[in-house]
Amino acid sequence: MPENIDNNAILKRVERYRKPMIRFLRELVAIPAESCQEQPVIERIRAEMEKTGAFDRIWIDGMGNLLGKIGRGKRLIAIDAHVDTVGVGNIEEWKHDPYKGKIDDTYIWGRGAGDQRGAIPAMVYGARVMRDLGLNSDDWSLLMTFTVMEEDCDGLCWQYIVKESGIRPEVVVVTDSTNATILRGQRGRMEIGVTTTGRSCHGSMPHKGVNAIYKAAKIVNEIEKLNEHLKPNAFLGKGTITVSYIDCKTPSMCAVPNQAYIHLDRRLTLGENKALALREVRDAVKRAGVTARVGLATYERESWKGLVYPTKSHFPTWVYPEEAPHVQAAVSTCRKLFNESKPKVGRWTFSTNAVSISGMFRIPVVGYGPAEEAVAHTVNDRVPIEHLIKCAAFYASYPGIYCEENPQPVLPAGRVRTPPHAAKKASRRKSSTRKRVSTKAS
Repeated sequence: MPENIDNNAILKRVERYRKPMIRFLRELVAIPAESCQEQPVIERIRAEMEKTGAFDRIWIDGMGNLLGKIGRGKRLIAIDAHVDTVGVGNIEEWKHDPYKGKIDDTYIWGRGAGDQRGAIPAMVYGARVMRDLGLNSDDWSLLMTFTVMEEDCDGLCWQYIVKESGIRPEVVVVTDSTNATILRGQRGRMEIGVTTTGRSCHGSMPHKGVNAIYKAAKIVNEIEKLNEHLKPNAFLGKGTITVSYIDCKTPSMCAVPNQAYIHLDRRLTLGENKALALREVRDAVKRAGVTARVGLATYERESWKGLVYPTKSHFPTWVYPEEAPHVQAAVSTCRKLFNESKPKVGRWTFSTNAVSISGMFRIPVVGYGPAEEAVAHTVNDRVPIEHLIKCAAFYASYPGIYCEENPQPVLPAGRVRTPPHAAKKASRRKSSTRKRVSTKAS
């Protein structure tokens, strides 16, 4: 950070952009854009990026992620936000229109206000502040990524960025909801498919068939018991497993189903891995006294750009010690900007793009973003307005402070040498079904 720029100057400059950030966020909230349907919100963000004049280069990649770069320095620091949201659910449960961006003196409400579009104005105008005050450097460059499909398959966007675009930052700030505190780890995640088979017959004489749903029901009971016996970790918390979706195949609504499918959401704490989680589910099937096919689910929906980029739904756990250089740089940033003598450092409960960035690729991640985790996916989705100010200042300051405190790269960065993923351009547009994964467990 330039010596002639003090921390108050950064906060004062950010304050100038309070009204534009509020306006921008309310406009973003007004754009419905669930996973795989993000084109309108991507275009709106790009327009604001261009308007600020803060970025040297702005582009959209083959998956539909929006990227903006500042500077040409060899060291690459990245800040990431996903742009998609979940749906609104039962509209009658909302006290206000989820797409109006209701505002008062403290909060902005609406679908995606907290999870996690509130970070987007802070990022864009944090970049503007960086330009205004000359906080950038010839030694490093900043990449801001506005990524897609996170709600459907967190981290898939970064699989594409790393494997196909060859981009591998030295460190990434993930801006998914942290309540404006520093986070340094999260549980991993798996999606496991369990398929039972039976024998169909007419519903008027079920004794002549074998009902696949009855088999599945016994397994569901064992999965509920399994969740109660998973062991906790002192920092990341308990591993969990839950049934998140059930489907069946049946010749008609008056027939015995011949196949049932159970989709399991498994969160992995430290000490747990893919092999363990799959073995636990297979053991649960045995305890249920039935046979079933168990395996990782596959995600393979088409992005808004028409790209199908299949992935097995396993994303490893990751955590860094509080003493890690990139975490300590975040601590220093909060101390210098906000006079916090001992900034709080914690971990996420839910999952973010970091399950790929750090869990798969071992790129250091630190979390800092607006809004509480607890409001995500609820009818109370909201973001404190003051968090926009704090986060914009943090994003403008962190790259310079990190590079000052770490004059040499902590880990190698730059372009990766990874064989291209087996991505394929979809030959035709698929319907916008809400089904998230293949129902085949391999």
